[in-house]
Amino acid sequence: MSTALAAPPAAKPLTAYRPYWAKRFGTAPFLPMSRAEMDRLGWDECDVIIVSGDAYVDHPSFGMAVIGRTLEAQGFRVGIIAQPDWQSADAFKALGRPKLFFGVAAGNMDSMINHYTADRKIRSDDVYTPGGMAGRRPDRATLVYTQRCKEAFKDVPVVIGGIEASLRRIAHYDYWQDKVRRSILVDSKADLLLYGNAERAVIEVAHRLAQRKPIESITDVRGTAFMRRDDDPTAAGWFELDSTEVDRPGRIDEHINPYQTTSEQAEAQGQACAKEEGGEAPAAAAGEGIAVQAVNFVPRPGGAMARSKVVLPPRERTVIRLPAYEQVKSDPVLYAHANRVLHLETNPGNARALVQRHGEGHIARDVWINPPPIPLTTAEMDHVFDLSYARSPHPSYADETGGHDGATKIPAWEMIRFSVNIMRGCFGGCTFCSITEHEGRIIQSRSEDSVIREIEEIRDKVKGFTGIVSDLGGPTANMYRIGCKSPAIEAACRKPSCVYPGICPNLDTDHGPLIHMYRRARALKGIKKILIGSGLRYDLAVKSPEYVKELVQHHVGGYLKIAPEHTEGGPLSKMMKPGIGTYDRFKQLFEKFSAEAGKQQFLIPYFIAAHPGTSDEDMMNLALWLKRNGFRADQVQTFYPSPMATATAMYHSGLNPLKGISRDASRAEKVDIVRGERRRRLHKAFLRYHDPNNWPLLREALKAMGRADLIGNAKHQLIPTFQPTTDGSYQSARRKNSTPAPVAQRTAAPVKGRMLTQHTGLPPRDNGSRPAKAGAGRPARKTGR
Repeated sequence: MSTALAAPPAAKPLTAYRPYWAKRFGTAPFLPMSRAEMDRLGWDECDVIIVSGDAYVDHPSFGMAVIGRTLEAQGFRVGIIAQPDWQSADAFKALGRPKLFFGVAAGNMDSMINHYTADRKIRSDDVYTPGGMAGRRPDRATLVYTQRCKEAFKDVPVVIGGIEASLRRIAHYDYWQDKVRRSILVDSKADLLLYGNAERAVIEVAHRLAQRKPIESITDVRGTAFMRRDDDPTAAGWFELDSTEVDRPGRIDEHINPYQTTSEQAEAQGQACAKEEGGEAPAAAAGEGIAVQAVNFVPRPGGAMARSKVVLPPRERTVIRLPAYEQVKSDPVLYAHANRVLHLETNPGNARALVQRHGEGHIARDVWINPPPIPLTTAEMDHVFDLSYARSPHPSYADETGGHDGATKIPAWEMIRFSVNIMRGCFGGCTFCSITEHEGRIIQSRSEDSVIREIEEIRDKVKGFTGIVSDLGGPTANMYRIGCKSPAIEAACRKPSCVYPGICPNLDTDHGPLIHMYRRARALKGIKKILIGSGLRYDLAVKSPEYVKELVQHHVGGYLKIAPEHTEGGPLSKMMKPGIGTYDRFKQLFEKFSAEAGKQQFLIPYFIAAHPGTSDEDMMNLALWLKRNGFRADQVQTFYPSPMATATAMYHSGLNPLKGISRDASRAEKVDIVRGERRRRLHKAFLRYHDPNNWPLLREALKAMGRADLIGNAKHQLIPTFQPTTDGSYQSARRKNSTPAPVAQRTAAPVKGRMLTQHTGLPPRDNGSRPAKAGAGRPARKTGR
């Protein structure tokens, strides 16, 4: 059987569209957030209104600004409704009725991750809100905003996007409700979903709607998802392939040779076909007999049938049917299978469309997901990042001095204020991360000239710049212009990672363009220092000692954060991360080049607690490694099951999708899942082995594990035998990350006449012999003790 893999079709360049007539209005200093601003621009209406859960910062690191400015460059009038009051539809009418559509996004973060910690506790702040104030967006913001847009103008199409919509485009496990939820398209009742960085898709959709085409007819745009009925005529001409033909979660049967007769097939399996011998075939026991499979023969172009091989339909006209929502919500094996198939279909060069049924009977609908968008070229990336961004929060957020550094300062803006994004995408494939599912694994890089222009613009225009650029990076600091050596191999590849279990031999790991850009950037007049703040892929970096030297000697401000995530092979294999030996090689280079430069610099490694596949012994060994190497973790990162991530599928199903899914226990790999508050606390406690508040829990666990030898006061032992007075507090180097002790647990001043225990200084337990009285300060009655 043959399936020729054709390269993805060439995408229409972003700048090849005929501008919309409203381009005559020119470029707005800020996209308007009020009717007064629209009046000053001479607009009577907006063509597109973007609704976002973030405050509006006109900067290329904020999604609403990128999409808004990209549409503006096409000639459309774009308004912004940022962090509206969702209690009614009034705030969604502020800019009037949009001529084409509402664009809805929860913001740069998933709204649930924005609201809750990994322990499902409510966060006290929101870095995308003026003043860091929490509570300015609802839970599941995309659903709420879409509903309000429909209430405000029920006949206006609603297009949803952003990371929250991207990661919920199919049925997905929801950590906060601990159940599988439907696709966000079904729950929101939006007309269209755009996933990933959606410049290419949103431009195409906007121009088609401007041509008065109904949104229901937009079914062929890559990077989109929509709802379909069974009898939808737009689905004609598609070949449907069941997902179990791609990856079988159950018993695997040998493929039947379509050129053998039934009796020949039976003979090949050492059986006889009773039907062809004149009788009826007896009923076969489960797993026995001859499987009957329909084979679809598709004519070659021109009408001639292939005599030598079966030709399947082209991949661009093939759709894979995933198990229905009703199946995956109750069957973790099928959920893991669907997740695995989705990740197999993420390469734009060979991905096929996906379809998943939601509902039963007359209410059944299909969620149809088109293949991922074609990555932007360097010229298109330059076009997007060179647009007329004000590089500042909207004036409506200004404080009493007219600036943005006071009470209304937006913390996320402060973090990226003097940074430059040089690329998109990540081919690392870390299972706990959702970058690949959202931005794709093919690196999309800007040109060096475009990056230099942005640095100069920061230097000349951004208030408060002191000559220090905080970052030149992206999802990964050192993947700039790195990719497959062969476009043909890249288009055909279906590996989830280019760097695991080792660096792919087809991967070009040349850091030369990045080194050249670093040197050119720091040579600019007025630039004192350029730091690298993005995460570093150190297994790539060790392939280029020249890059490590350049980085360490010129772009590290004393500390460099990297993320080995763990030291043990079990959890690392579930994360698709390199072994700790690679970290050791990078550390040697880091220390060598720091010494050559006469600098005392330090590596800050990050680790994850409670990741699927992590045993208590793994965390104990990690704690011992931390102590041997003199590390005391300040901030502890606990595994957070984000929607659609591979590690989340492990968490929900207890199976490893990386190894294939099967109901056969001998073939499926079970994964140790860290559930429950107590065990998650234990794994966090191992990372903070030095905190006396954790010692009682660690002593109990070490004894249960048979490792009481690690309890003692020697250097090789993990925790001491003595226990100082503790109050449950945690003092972090960053004040906002500290945890104050609960008031009830703090040791109060001794009350006269009340007995205190010798070791802890706490009051004795109340045995119920005498009720406590409020404000009692009298001596306790003598009991003869």
